[in-house]
Amino acid sequence: MLKYIIEGGWMMWPLMVCSIIGVAVVIDRFYAFRSHKNIDTRALRAQVLDLLGEHRIAEAARLCAATPGAVSAVLLAGLQSYAKHRPINDRPESVAAIMEKSMDDYALHAMSAVEKRLPVLATIGNISPLLGMTGTVLGMITAFDGMMNAGVSNEAVAGGIKVALITTAAGLIIAVMAVVPYSYFTTQADAVELEIEEASAELLDFVATEVEGAKKKPVVA
Repeated sequence: MLKYIIEGGWMMWPLMVCSIIGVAVVIDRFYAFRSHKNIDTRALRAQVLDLLGEHRIAEAARLCAATPGAVSAVLLAGLQSYAKHRPINDRPESVAAIMEKSMDDYALHAMSAVEKRLPVLATIGNISPLLGMTGTVLGMITAFDGMMNAGVSNEAVAGGIKVALITTAAGLIIAVMAVVPYSYFTTQADAVELEIEEASAELLDFVATEVEGAKKKPVVA
């Protein structure tokens, strides 16, 4: 491997930097999404609704605060908004609208954390082939330069073409290593976003139909 890096010329160094950064991002996002999968968001949502049905809003908020992940963070934003505005607003639709706005706003921050560093992978996937093509052009220039200076030399031509092929191959390999994980992580991020939307809609529907429809009880702090 070191032999090819050296023989590929100086364009191999930015390609190697791209590969190192790409591997680091893949490892980081792999552990992040694996941690999210270990969180039982369905059980969390059920517990939050049970506590909310008993008007134990503070306990539901503490449960969300103690649970890592984007879904729990968005639910916490909704619960905090509900606890703040419910005592001063008797209109369920107004409270639900305020909660929805709070959760939608916080969902943007939550998804920003979920999609963290994914643009880096996309950038590496785009520029690696370009760097490889640049190395190809430089290798061909070297080959033709050798032909001009020393006549038709098999060694000079072969050396330039070898540099061109090495950088091209390296750029394509690195691009594949970035694009495939990027597509996978994007799919995972979309799944998280869908979970957030489902949890938010479920909470809003519960507040509108169950909590506000029942006889009001004191909020348990």
